[in-house]
Amino acid sequence: MDFELNEEQLMLREVSRSMLRTTCTPQLVRSTMEAGLDTDDKLWQRVTELGWTSLAVPEDAGGAGQGLVELCLVAEEIGRAVAPGPFLESALAAAAAASGGAPAHLVEALAEGTQRATVAETAELIHAAGSCDLVLVLDEDPRFVPVVEARRRTTIDQTRGWYSAELAPPTADGATRLDIDAAWWRHAMTLLTAADALGVGEQLLEMTVSYTAVREQFGRSIGSFQAVKHKAAEMLIVLKGARAAIYRAAMALDAHASDGALWTSVAKATASDGVADVAGNALQLHGGIGFTWEHDLHLYLRRAKVAQATWGSSSSHYETVAALLRVNDDS
Repeated sequence: MDFELNEEQLMLREVSRSMLRTTCTPQLVRSTMEAGLDTDDKLWQRVTELGWTSLAVPEDAGGAGQGLVELCLVAEEIGRAVAPGPFLESALAAAAAASGGAPAHLVEALAEGTQRATVAETAELIHAAGSCDLVLVLDEDPRFVPVVEARRRTTIDQTRGWYSAELAPPTADGATRLDIDAAWWRHAMTLLTAADALGVGEQLLEMTVSYTAVREQFGRSIGSFQAVKHKAAEMLIVLKGARAAIYRAAMALDAHASDGALWTSVAKATASDGVADVAGNALQLHGGIGFTWEHDLHLYLRRAKVAQATWGSSSSHYETVAALLRVNDDS
């Protein structure tokens, strides 16, 4: 399996990273967080201009016709910037609407970003529901429903708004039923969560290496000490493993391969625990400054910990992996 990115994918990653670096600064993240907002309107406009929300919509429905690999590339950059907003959820919702036979006007609105959507794992914890028009419910009867009674929840992740909300039944007014395989789309959202966490971990490693290169003890940078070098190398190894699992899963899901569910659980479990460990090591190597409110490290650490718990805990995914492997062995 070829894990090398093609020229188009490399360009998507670089353009996304460049836009977020200039538009989604730590100051913007903090101001959005302090204002209690789910995202910044100017950032949302830039995202739609880049075509993120229509990235996975088929070409015949007005989208770019890309797949989960491309969405994962964007998700990495969103995590790297701890960007606030339901960008991934809206992109996935637009693709689901186009694939599931939703009305053309709804597909167009979601693809263009004039309507925002999020995706529900559970009614008790929905990302950015307070600023979205619709929720994509991925239960046994997948559907879009209007956001009703969104109540902001308190979590340690302050870069994103989390809510509980009412999820109307398929027969309710305003509900739009979809003809899709809900399990596949749940796997897709799980994988995008893992990719976001991977981006968080990559930025934590970059911040840590930069800090240890300038922080001095005993007349030399602490990054020159062997113990610190080994810790940074361990962080890199963890992230390389998570990256391989995530893109292996994305390719399997894009191909609708039989092992797509297996690799999704491998990716989520690997990224969940791995990035949480990376965050802990980053905090340790930053020392006392890493514990301060003024330093940005805590924004990443908090996001990593919530990503670890959403769309399936690592333990639940390990259990899924074990069950699927047993089934494969029996067959």
